[in-house]
Amino acid sequence: MTQLNCAPTKTNLLRLRSELNFAQQGYELLDQKRNILIIELLGIVDQAVDFQDRVEKMLKKAYKSMEETIFDMGKLKVQYVIGSVNIDADITIRSRKVMGVDLPVIETKFTDHSPYYSPMGTSFWIDNSLQCFKKVLEQLGKLSELKISVLRLANEVKKTIRKVNALEKIAIPDLKETVHYIEGRLEESERDMFVLMKLVKERLEI
Repeated sequence: MTQLNCAPTKTNLLRLRSELNFAQQGYELLDQKRNILIIELLGIVDQAVDFQDRVEKMLKKAYKSMEETIFDMGKLKVQYVIGSVNIDADITIRSRKVMGVDLPVIETKFTDHSPYYSPMGTSFWIDNSLQCFKKVLEQLGKLSELKISVLRLANEVKKTIRKVNALEKIAIPDLKETVHYIEGRLEESERDMFVLMKLVKERLEI
């Protein structure tokens, strides 16, 4: 603890008591904010881990389906068919707030303009591949939303913890120490003044 450089006056005592009260209220609010952010962060981390696993499995399935398509139809024909695919992707990015932190909300929608190609001479696997990759893209949008949210929340938690620690370990103890010091000096001055007044009264009575 470090005592602040303040003259031991009643004015300073009142000001420091007010600052101490404000700092303690700020600490309580920041402590609540930290706890809420950590709970939110842990929940989103769990979701991100789940989505990461889901996307990896879906990608594996999509690439496997594409391999079967190439094996069944040939690489050149698959490239030709894929070139005729007409799908519009609409990605909407909104935001939501958690304790003042902006978190993204990503929605991915597809509009098909089928048929893209004649079913004659094509394989079941080409349709399956298209559906698999569309699902992967939808999930990638959600995964991006979660990962960005994790980074932003983690950054805010770090900043909030620094503020909480600064109040708890530096500002509040220093203010308490200074208030205690000024209170002691004022009490001492009052005692000295009382003794002085008593001596003056005794001398006047002689």
